[in-house]
Amino acid sequence: MKIAVFSTKPYDQTFLSLANQSFDHELVFLESRLEEQTVQLAQGFSAVCVFVNDMVNRQVLEKLSEQGIRLIALRCAGFNNVDIKAADELGITVVRVPAYSPYAVAEHTVSLMLALNRKIHRAYNRVREGNFSLEGLLGFDLHGKTVGIVGTGKIGTVVAQILTGFGCEVLAYDLSPNPTCEDLGIAYVTLDELLTQSNIVTLHCPLTPETHHLINADSINQMRDGVMLINTSRGAILDTQAVIPALKSGKIGYLGLDVYEEEGDLFFEDLSSQVIQDDVFSRLLTFPNVLITGHQAFFTDNALKNIAETTLDNITAYEKTGHCENQIKLETCCVASVDAK
Repeated sequence: MKIAVFSTKPYDQTFLSLANQSFDHELVFLESRLEEQTVQLAQGFSAVCVFVNDMVNRQVLEKLSEQGIRLIALRCAGFNNVDIKAADELGITVVRVPAYSPYAVAEHTVSLMLALNRKIHRAYNRVREGNFSLEGLLGFDLHGKTVGIVGTGKIGTVVAQILTGFGCEVLAYDLSPNPTCEDLGIAYVTLDELLTQSNIVTLHCPLTPETHHLINADSINQMRDGVMLINTSRGAILDTQAVIPALKSGKIGYLGLDVYEEEGDLFFEDLSSQVIQDDVFSRLLTFPNVLITGHQAFFTDNALKNIAETTLDNITAYEKTGHCENQIKLETCCVASVDAK
C-alpha cells in the first residue's frame, strides 16, 4: 500500500523504515503536518499516516475522501485530533496504536515529579555555574505522600505501581475501576475527594468533550495549597489560563507538563532562534516551579519500535481484510479509561 506519512521526523523515518522491512509498504515521508493547507499532498496515495498534532477535521476528511483515501493510520493512542463521526460518515477507517509502551509515559511522569520536587533542573544549572548553595532546593519525601491519579488505563496503572513502590498513598478516579489497581490496595474515590486529599495530582485520561478542561479554576481551588500538578496526557484536559493565577498565588506549588493545550505550533520543532508568540506559554516559562518537556514522554526506543510495527501491522490488516482490531469506532470515543497517548 502507498502511504503518505505526515509530520515525519528523522526518528520516525528510521523506525518505520526498519519495521517496513517485514511489510514492504511504499512509505513516502512528509515533514508537513496534515491540515487543510497540506491535504493535497495526499493525492495519489491509498492511506495517510498521522501523529498527535495533525489536524484531521471534517474539512480535511472530506478532501481526503475526494482523493480516494479510505484509511487513516494514527501512530499514537489518542485520537482527539480526528473527527471520528465525520470519518464514519465518509466511510474512512481510522486505526491507532492503543498501547506502545505505558512504561515510557509512566516513568516520564514520575521523573517530572522527582525533578520538580528536588529541583533537579535548577540544581543542574547552578552547579554548571559553580554555585553549590543548597538554598532554595529543599524538597520533600515522596514516601507517605498522597498521590491522586486521574485515569487508570495502562499508563495510569503503571504510574500507580511505581508510586506504590515509593510508599505513596495512592488514590484514583476513573469511571471504570481497574482490577490491577484495586489489587494494589488503591482506593477509588470521587474526583472531588481526590482533588481535596492529594499532595500530587497526575492526569492520565483521554481528551474527550467530557474531559476538556477537566482541571479548571474551580477544580484547582479544591486542591491543597502548594499541590503538585502533572499532565502527561493531553494538553486541553488542563485549562492553562486558570493555571497562571494559581501559580502566582502559590495554590499550585509545582507544575509539570509534557503536553500543552496549544502545542501544535510549538512542540516537535526547533524554535530556539525565534520569538515564541504564545503569551500564555511564555508566561509559564517564567515560573521557577514549572517544568515543561515537549511531548517527550513517549520517546523511548521501545515505544518507537512498537509504534512503527503496530502502525504497519494495522495497515496490513486493513489492506488484507478491510478491518483491523485497532480500528476506532464511534462508541470507543466515550471510553474514559483509555490512555491518552
